[in-house]
Amino acid sequence: MDTAALKKLSNQFRIDILNMTHKAGSGHASTALSCIDILTMIYFGAIEGEPIMHFDPHKPQWDGRDYFILSKGHGAPALYAVLAHIGFFPKEELNHLRQINSLLEGHPVIKIPGVEATTGPLGQGISFGNGIAMALKMDKKPTRVYVVLGDGELQEGQIWESAMTAAQHKLDNLIAFVDNNHLQQTNFMRAIKPVSPIGPKFTAFGWNVINVAHGHDFDELRDAIRRAWKVKLRPTIIVCDTVKGKGVPFVENKAIYHGVPLSKEEMAVAVPILEKE
Repeated sequence: MDTAALKKLSNQFRIDILNMTHKAGSGHASTALSCIDILTMIYFGAIEGEPIMHFDPHKPQWDGRDYFILSKGHGAPALYAVLAHIGFFPKEELNHLRQINSLLEGHPVIKIPGVEATTGPLGQGISFGNGIAMALKMDKKPTRVYVVLGDGELQEGQIWESAMTAAQHKLDNLIAFVDNNHLQQTNFMRAIKPVSPIGPKFTAFGWNVINVAHGHDFDELRDAIRRAWKVKLRPTIIVCDTVKGKGVPFVENKAIYHGVPLSKEEMAVAVPILEKE
């Protein structure tokens, strides 16, 4: 899929994210908006004709698949929009987010087709990824593991324990992304507990680091993944500078929209903006 098609698809996912969280009356729309371009690139992008992610929606447990883990589990609406579009489950399910007995819970759970790890408590994504990547190495499989982290969860100690493990075992089949949107639940990262500089920290822990200055630019994301594929004997972290609430101007960089769906009046403004894009 070319850059223009990826951008169009990602904007449709943004509309899906707003719709499902609005209907639910809850959910983390703004954090899903900041990472949806990364997910779109991973699931629908290709490098020199080879898909970045290999999967089969008709056989979610296909032995030849690549693995995706959304460590920042509260960004689940982004993952659900992608999985529904692919066909892992009917799109109708998006209308029942967070409802009693619904397939789609507030955070990803492994009962959902296409979800590889239950992620709610932050900081566990690389640990899950390590286990899968080590097993793939032991079985001599060429497939990869992709993990998306939030910058806020880098405050968790488990991230750094698992970072050491990944480097120790030379997991070059593990590629992680940081959705570096600079905001967490109530304020900017710098006002709560700064984690910058992120890249040098991972370098010190033995990782290959790639910085993406424009984390919503599909060409930059594709190039970063291409470079990551070439790295041997080290895991890679791709630090993507993003905007929380990206695509909805009055939501962008606003902490007050964390976990807050748009109202009917706000939807009437936001959706036409995205449809125009």
